[in-house]
Amino acid sequence: MGLKEKIIQYFEGKVVRKDLTALVKGSNPVPVYVLEYLLGQYCAIDDDEIITEGIEKVKNIIRDNYVHRSDSEVVKAKIRDRGSYKIIDKINVSLNDKANIYEAEFASLGLKGVPIADQMVMDNQKLLSGGGVWCILNIGYSHADDITMRWLIVDLKPIQVSNVNLNEYTELRKAFTTEEWLDLLMHSIGLNPEYFNTRDKFIQLSRLIPHTENNYNFIELGPKGTGKSHIFSELSPHGVLVSGGDVSKARLFVNNTGNKIGLVGYWDVVALDEFEQEKGGKRTDGDLVKIMQNYMANQSFNRGKETYQATASMAFVGNTKHNVPYMLKNSHLFESIPEGYLKGAFLDRLHMYIPGWEVRILKTAVFSSEYGFIVDYLAELLREMRKYDFSPIMDKYVKLDGSLTTRDKTAIRKSFSGLVKLIYPHQEVSEKEALELLNFSIEGRKRVKDQLYIIDETFKSEPVDFKYTIFSNGVEVYPETLENLNYRAEVEVQEELEVETLENKAKTPILNLEPHETDIKDNQTGISYKKLFANYLKGATHITLQDPYIRMYYQFNNLLEFCVMLANIKDPDREINLEVVTWNNEEFISDSIVLFEELIPSVQELGITLTYKMEQHHDRFIASDNGWKINLGRGLDIFEKIEGRFNVAEIEQNRRKCKECHITYLKI
Repeated sequence: MGLKEKIIQYFEGKVVRKDLTALVKGSNPVPVYVLEYLLGQYCAIDDDEIITEGIEKVKNIIRDNYVHRSDSEVVKAKIRDRGSYKIIDKINVSLNDKANIYEAEFASLGLKGVPIADQMVMDNQKLLSGGGVWCILNIGYSHADDITMRWLIVDLKPIQVSNVNLNEYTELRKAFTTEEWLDLLMHSIGLNPEYFNTRDKFIQLSRLIPHTENNYNFIELGPKGTGKSHIFSELSPHGVLVSGGDVSKARLFVNNTGNKIGLVGYWDVVALDEFEQEKGGKRTDGDLVKIMQNYMANQSFNRGKETYQATASMAFVGNTKHNVPYMLKNSHLFESIPEGYLKGAFLDRLHMYIPGWEVRILKTAVFSSEYGFIVDYLAELLREMRKYDFSPIMDKYVKLDGSLTTRDKTAIRKSFSGLVKLIYPHQEVSEKEALELLNFSIEGRKRVKDQLYIIDETFKSEPVDFKYTIFSNGVEVYPETLENLNYRAEVEVQEELEVETLENKAKTPILNLEPHETDIKDNQTGISYKKLFANYLKGATHITLQDPYIRMYYQFNNLLEFCVMLANIKDPDREINLEVVTWNNEEFISDSIVLFEELIPSVQELGITLTYKMEQHHDRFIASDNGWKINLGRGLDIFEKIEGRFNVAEIEQNRRKCKECHITYLKI
């Protein structure tokens, strides 16, 4: 059974085809969760005829009931002529204390001061938040002579799923593998999982953690066009996105005039968009920063004489000004945020810093056209799980280092808990799976702490070790941020070039090789066949490469690059015999033979005598007659697909992104 069939079988009525949203959205500025709510009523099964009819129904609803600002007077006329009319609009409600009534304001219809029943407000208190709530409303009109307000709200229904069954959801999760579930979640946020490796998926899905963890403080900085703000504005009716330059103490926390609670009191997530320093921009309110950092630490804030509690998570999304190597060498990874927030006390409250520079710019090809959860259904489930803490799962497998501060541990545990809720809501997590989530969680917090050492000298006096001990084997693990690994790799490449120059002058190699193991991360750069293998294969005259997956054109190109590397390290007066043991499906073996026969004379000119065998083995390794054997987790296929027609990574392996793999070096 394919993933599509599995999704529909287990979640029929709760999923929708993701390309349908674009078909009905058009130019209407309606959030995805509103459109999918409507599509879920009519197009939630895999039947082309029903879907076609459903799309037309939703289009008609949008055409007839959604209020365009430009058509607001036409809609008002319809309401007046018919006496009442159903519309879709965003509503804000405020208390008119002089008249002692609640009054509604319509974002698109343009009406203000429309009375709304107390019970409607009490049933839907988010209407009072100031952020607006999308609703389906029946608006009435009175022709009576003795009234001051002719408009009235007959009935109102916020556009959101009315109820969800968390137990059913977690039980159904058991029917999916981890890979299938990750792909389902990626489809649910509108992205095609085929274009993303596991690390990429974690980065995309981590944007959902603020929706499922109370008081979670999240930041993502990166290039424009990577979809940083999309999840916070489009995918949940429980989150609100505001411009970072437009926030104030009153809007975010409490307006002392009238003692009105701000956004954090009504929303699960408050996201500050465009959170970067603008040239000539207004100065950051220092009091706002202090109130915010106190709230981010203590889940409370003071305005006037009152202390308020809230559970809203804070998310900050903004653009970077420079590339990562520049920032690591010349400044720090927070360089683009407003100067008023560049304070150790504020930044130390952040639980996770997502590397937005790793996220690809979103193009049409990466958007999903398959089935995923109706986003409002997923949003309700994530909201329900905010009540729980799944971090104790990690305590079964590891112990965090004692040098970590309370804030470090809290950040790691909250990130871990959020990832478990997203990927393993049924709480069945193996040690390997738990360590994968833990490493990502630690990296997100370490990225913050590494920059604090640069920004605030006081943090240098109490350095911490981001490490943990695995109970099952006593091994200590030191997770590292990918940008640090990549930057160090670039420095090492430069140092290697300098060493090579010295070696060429001295004619004496500088080698000190020991058996060891190494891990390569998804998206890691600075890796090449030369760096991985050259020193261990120098002096060899016979090499066996066993790799069962040399089948596709790009895999033969990898083999060619491996041969070029061997040619560059061998003695000019000697040849290398390279035996390749590989396999292909029976019907395609002849295709592989054609490619091998074409490759053999090409590398012969390099002094490489290549032979091949078609034998079916699982293990992947390089063995040489100089006494080294290198076990390969992925064979030679360690690089991600190169994108674009003009990409320097095509020429330089060091600049290619890698796939996650494990390599072991053995002395035989």
